[in-house]
Amino acid sequence: MSLNHSPETHKNLIARIPKVTGRDLPEWFEAIESGPSFLRCDERVNWLADEHGLSHGYAVALVHEHELHRRAVRF
Repeated sequence: MSLNHSPETHKNLIARIPKVTGRDLPEWFEAIESGPSFLRCDERVNWLADEHGLSHGYAVALVHEHELHRRAVRF
């Protein structure tokens, strides 16, 4: 998944997610994993935005961070 914003902006968005949403990253990762089985990242982004009321930017950052986390755990 490519980012629409810089790595620095991504880092800042991820850092603000717990304060803005009241949920830590592991909670969001669990929500993504237990949510619908979408094949495409943009479908996950849209689902997070619609189902959980996140802005598009935060949803993109969460999905991207989740993908990075999943890849790191596999290896």
